Amino acid sequence: MAATATLGAFDRLAGISGVGRDPRSVRSRLIVLERILEGVIRLPGNQRVGLDAFIGFVPVVGDLLSATIGTYLVWEARNIGMSRWKCTRMLARVGMDAAIGAIPVAGDVFDFLYRSNSRNVKAILAHIDRHHCGAGVIDGVKL
Repeated sequence: MAATATLGAFDRLAGISGVGRDPRSVRSRLIVLERILEGVIRLPGNQRVGLDAFIGFVPVVGDLLSATIGTYLVWEARNIGMSRWKCTRMLARVGMDAAIGAIPVAGDVFDFLYRSNSRNVKAILAHIDRHHCGAGVIDGVKL
């Protein structure tokens, strides 16, 4: 009975944009997550910085949280059918970001300059555009 109630709750949420498992929902969810992680705050000189750079200031927990979020992106990529090779490349970006991000001061500078989450989201969006034609958006209109 509990499984049915949980499934019913998910089905009710599936009508909300960005909650479903279809490529269009994955696309909108990843765009929002990428904006939060990499570009929430605009600095002088038109440079954007996000939550990922600030999470890195917390010594161990921040790096683990950042790596967990990056791994979530890879999980979403694998669920929509990206190849193992591309997912491995994405995991390598997340691993490099986590390894260098663990270095106290240099890691924080690296997190500010190297945006592994943005690169991974761009790769996922390119895959969605190439392989899931109905999930695209042109000039704000869903196809």
